[in-house]
Amino acid sequence: VQLQACGGGLVQAGGSLRLSCAASGSIAGINVMGWYRQAPGKQRELVATFVSGGSTRYTDSVKGRFTISRDNAKKNLYLQMNSLKSEDTAAYYCYAEQPTDWSAITYWGQGTLVTVSS
Repeated sequence: VQLQACGGGLVQAGGSLRLSCAASGSIAGINVMGWYRQAPGKQRELVATFVSGGSTRYTDSVKGRFTISRDNAKKNLYLQMNSLKSEDTAAYYCYAEQPTDWSAITYWGQGTLVTVSS
């Protein structure tokens, strides 16, 4: 499985960005996809997840502002980010999980940088 993320950039506080993550390869078995972010000097943070079947979860700090979605073919994952704040500045990474008999394999995309200016 290969993941290619894009959509980051520089935006003013209050603005919006839409991140995309294109999945390719053996994606049929993927059951969870999502986004992490990591700000400079901070730990990696799980931002949002999308579980096959359509359930979604968000970290508290982005609830009501971010929306995660995925197309039915599992080929594209999105993160719509509205009302951006300076604290949203980070490198954003998409990931995908594929269950195995005993555990799961996690795949990662390269980061896409989001910078929110205040």
